[in-house]
Amino acid sequence: MPLINDNFLKLSDSYLFSDIARRVNAFTAENPGASLIRLGIGDVTRPLPEACIEAMHRAADDLSRQSTFHGYGPEQGYDFLIEAIIKNDFEPRGIKLSNHEIFINDGAKSDTGNIGDIFHHDNRIAVTDPIYPVYIDSNVMAGRAGILGTDGRWNGITYLPCNESNNFVPSLPSERPDIIYLCYPNNPTGTTLTRDELKQWVDYALANRSIIFFDAAYEAFICETNIPHSIYEIEGARRCAIEFRSFSKTAGFTGVRCGYTVIPDELTASASDGSPVQLNRLWLRRQCTKFNGTSYVTQRAAEAIYTPEGKAQVKANIDYYLENARIMREGLHAAGMTVYGGKNSPYLWLKTPDGLGSWQFFDILLKKHHIVGTPGVGFGPSGEGFLRLTAFGKRDDCIEAMRRIKATCHD
Repeated sequence: MPLINDNFLKLSDSYLFSDIARRVNAFTAENPGASLIRLGIGDVTRPLPEACIEAMHRAADDLSRQSTFHGYGPEQGYDFLIEAIIKNDFEPRGIKLSNHEIFINDGAKSDTGNIGDIFHHDNRIAVTDPIYPVYIDSNVMAGRAGILGTDGRWNGITYLPCNESNNFVPSLPSERPDIIYLCYPNNPTGTTLTRDELKQWVDYALANRSIIFFDAAYEAFICETNIPHSIYEIEGARRCAIEFRSFSKTAGFTGVRCGYTVIPDELTASASDGSPVQLNRLWLRRQCTKFNGTSYVTQRAAEAIYTPEGKAQVKANIDYYLENARIMREGLHAAGMTVYGGKNSPYLWLKTPDGLGSWQFFDILLKKHHIVGTPGVGFGPSGEGFLRLTAFGKRDDCIEAMRRIKATCHD
């Protein structure tokens, strides 16, 4: 009889957001007239930029003509998109990249989950806590996580708590990890690292021969000048970091699916005999085997983000969500609640009132006030006592949600 990968049996039966959906569906089935405001899953509500829509139409027309038809594309992406990325996302920040160092994908979630394919199962990983669940679950699947303890922590993973006591800035590990996951602006807390704070991590990784997986999916929401948009703004990062980017929240591509991963030539890890191996080459080989590439139509749409019209339309959408975040942050403060994030990020990290647990407060918001958030404990043990809200809703819904939450605090 075929054997399964037993590591999958270590996972809980459902992904965090699947569990939330199950609870919400049960509530709506019992309360069909309830007017739900969904501020839990970070899905966008604004339409795609018009420049992207027009580009998709033109690309679809290309596929209707023999002279411009495209079949299989390059697994690592078309040069027209890669060159637009380099010219617009990196060159203005003084970062030099070659085309082959960028890999187009179907969203950052895929590559952050799959990047472990090219690393040995014995690597020790370190994660900030709370954390995006995919980082943990993908390492459980690969056999790196060990055993889940009663405290909600895996014994094979080094946890770096981010909480009020350290202003949500993780401390450097006391024991050396092989791989470090950093996500900034952070999901779920909405907090950021300054240039000096990120430099400490790059210096640590270089000194300890660790590799940083840097998830910059929300960099477009950064407003303050002392917060880096890319880890490669820090000297030496090309030798110790892989960066993940996404168009999902930048341009509303949550349903279209497109992003990219950067793996510089200088980045190496050791083979079992101790010899250095270029990770760019390994990832290219992995992608050519397991990924057929992002569609031509999608990549043409992503390219349009970088046109003058596309830039203006993307900025308008981001400004809209940041204004939602401001309204929510000020509304929560006015209600007497403690909240973090929401300034350089679309996420707000709300401290639950009266010492309530994350799921307790989730249920109160859902059942009494018909608001859907995300329990902080679902992102890790240090998330207990918090709830994540997103600013991706419609403006009227964000305003109404703040009115309802204010009422919650006075029940």
